[in-house]
Amino acid sequence: MIESIIYSLVLAPCVAFVSYLVYSRLQKPLEYRQISSHVPSATKTFWSEVQLSWNLAMKSPKELLPTFTKIIKDYGPVVHFNLSGRSYVFLTDPEDIKILLSSSEHSYKGPEYDMLRPWLNDGLLLSSGPKWQKRRKLLTNTFYFKTLDMYNKSLNKHAQVLVKKLLEASADDTEISVMEYVTLCSLDMICETIMGTEMNAQEGKSVQYVHSIKSACRSVIDRIFQFWLWNDFVFKISKCGQTFYSSIKVLHDFTDKVIENKKTLLKNENNSNITHDKNVGRMQKKSFLDLILNIMEDNPDQLTDKDIREEVDTFLFEGHDTTSISITMTLVLLGMHPDIQDRARDELRSIFEDSDRDVTMEDLNSMKYLEAIIKESLRLYPSVPGFTRELQTTLKLKNYSIPPMTTVAIYPYILHRIETLYPNPEEFVPERFLDVDNKSKFLFGYLPFSAGVRNCIGQKYAMNQMKTVISTILRRSKLETLGSKDDISISTQLIIRIESLPKMKFFRI
Repeated sequence: MIESIIYSLVLAPCVAFVSYLVYSRLQKPLEYRQISSHVPSATKTFWSEVQLSWNLAMKSPKELLPTFTKIIKDYGPVVHFNLSGRSYVFLTDPEDIKILLSSSEHSYKGPEYDMLRPWLNDGLLLSSGPKWQKRRKLLTNTFYFKTLDMYNKSLNKHAQVLVKKLLEASADDTEISVMEYVTLCSLDMICETIMGTEMNAQEGKSVQYVHSIKSACRSVIDRIFQFWLWNDFVFKISKCGQTFYSSIKVLHDFTDKVIENKKTLLKNENNSNITHDKNVGRMQKKSFLDLILNIMEDNPDQLTDKDIREEVDTFLFEGHDTTSISITMTLVLLGMHPDIQDRARDELRSIFEDSDRDVTMEDLNSMKYLEAIIKESLRLYPSVPGFTRELQTTLKLKNYSIPPMTTVAIYPYILHRIETLYPNPEEFVPERFLDVDNKSKFLFGYLPFSAGVRNCIGQKYAMNQMKTVISTILRRSKLETLGSKDDISISTQLIIRIESLPKMKFFRI
């Protein structure tokens, strides 16, 4: 009796899963179902799809990138596979990637991004079609040169706090975990420049906010690969879903409070000075939120309170962890390569001499070698390891036609390790990005900020932030990493997550 009950409990989910796969496949057009007949496929049979779907669902996040790398290595630069009723195609040929990313017809995000909607709603990251085009045009001004210059003061302030914290923590030859310090610094920077509010994360405050961002990200990646969580009801009653919704409530409440306070301040400012020159006032603003509230004033029919919240949440999500991971990995790599570190410091001395002044926009533009270092670090460890597009029309590649409804996946982490593009791909060689002959080769073979029509709107802001932080650290300290590249372990979630890193030491100079 007990054995039959156990058997039923095991068999029922298996039957339900197989039935779901069969039903999902039959709902799709014939050309969608027959893609494996003309495109190299890792799931030629129905049972190979069942096996792959189950295997991926059972893997930990740090096992996913090696698995995808093996699939691409085994099948080539264009490879198809069915996963839990969905059809995917991996691309790793820059020419094919250019065809995809350059076309506005293929700018729709993959179905995985829908799992972020309860958090980010329909902001710039998730929206598509006319709404995305309209919103992108509205927000582009917030990342022009003059507005980036307004963010510079905040970046310098928090970078200097970070250096102080690192040197204090490293006193008496102490080994430290640098990621923790950089993450808090990045959160302070993004909150002040995006929301115009002091987070004071580096001073030990806002712990709940930091934890909520991490929890929300992990919940989403678990849902993406565990197919039984795709159903909204199942997800909401699961432990993973409960963690997710409690986390985004913390994030939404915080954002709503900041927006309301900002709107009140703006209203009081306008009421207290009727003759105030709006254009002058706007140039004195220092945060992304201030700027989009001004956009809302000029375009009341185009932006609502909900629109503002979803854009602020989007930029906080996209700008916080991504830059903190990139800064961390760059520092770790510099600590492993003292010769590269010394050359970067020589460049900074030529710019600043012995001055301890703030970094200016002109200084940032002069940091050519440091920029090459950051780009090489982003090649090895792109903050966003992969992204997808869902086809609305047929995608005509060099050698294959991919039917509508297929999800096309690009993994920069894998692309950046193709030896024909990057000889000795696992080596840290910043000079790759100083070689002008490589510029055209890297155009769609180097994607830390994506490329084409949906490239990252904040990439210049991110590069300025990374240059400011790293240059400030190098001007005041010498770095030493207590380990090798083999000691670095990462996992793929919505962004790269660091599972383990060698510790570091910072010495005052």
